[in-house]
Amino acid sequence: MSAVHSAPVVQTHLPNLPVRRGKVRDVYDLGHELLLVATDRISAYDVVMPTPIPGKGELLTRMSKFWFDRLADDVPHHLIEVIQDKAPQGLEAHLDVLRGRTMRCRKAQVVPIECVVRGYVAGSGWKEYQRDRTVCGISLPAGLQECDKLPVPIFTPATKAETGHDENISFERACEIAGTQTMTLLRDRSIRIYETAAEHARERGIIIADTKFEWGRLGDDYILIDEVLTPDSSRFWPADRYEPGHDQDSFDKQYLRNYLTRLCELGKWDKTPPGPELPEEVVRNTVVRYREAVDRLTD
Repeated sequence: MSAVHSAPVVQTHLPNLPVRRGKVRDVYDLGHELLLVATDRISAYDVVMPTPIPGKGELLTRMSKFWFDRLADDVPHHLIEVIQDKAPQGLEAHLDVLRGRTMRCRKAQVVPIECVVRGYVAGSGWKEYQRDRTVCGISLPAGLQECDKLPVPIFTPATKAETGHDENISFERACEIAGTQTMTLLRDRSIRIYETAAEHARERGIIIADTKFEWGRLGDDYILIDEVLTPDSSRFWPADRYEPGHDQDSFDKQYLRNYLTRLCELGKWDKTPPGPELPEEVVRNTVVRYREAVDRLTD
């Protein structure tokens, strides 16, 4: 098991480099490459919490590297290496911060669509199903319960939002945005990756209920970018406790969402910034869930 820093990294400062800060990652432009630094920030309901989760960035990076390596024969991706013992030239003084949580990556033109694959009906998909018996416009069988397994995995794209909420859209709308040929290719690749990963996870006692992929154009092909199949981008359930009909225990940040939902029900938060400070128990239990998912899936 990789070591985890005791001091959380909330924001990085690499001098003289252009930087874009996402909800979790600080992305530095090296010119011909990118540095993706996974901090210990955590977001829920598209709001970054003020309390970090110590070691989370290293766990996410470890998980992404595992999947990039495992999927490399089937799909091209952007990962060059995870920074461990040697920092890029000129950044040697920052190695302690970069180590274990930073990916050197190829640059690609980002496709502005979140490629979501769902194998089970949960979350926003369950809410839509209850209302319309559809998910992103896809008709589903009647009589499904919350968290039921779908007959086949479905592709449910969403728009990418820099701030605020991503929006579920139809496949046809995604084609209008990114092109039919592009979206057909990415839909088929995303479903294939999901099925491969879900089989691996089932053998280790984890259900991948859904996940999202991001893609970028590099030359004449599309490559997998950003993170992949992590507890931040996926819904992981323990297979031995799976029971349709209600929300499931999870190895992802659903535990945090449930805590925040209770605050909303009590009128203590309204899902808008700033997020509430997280109690030590919530931080600790979130780390435990992330670590167990990573340890199980990466052996």
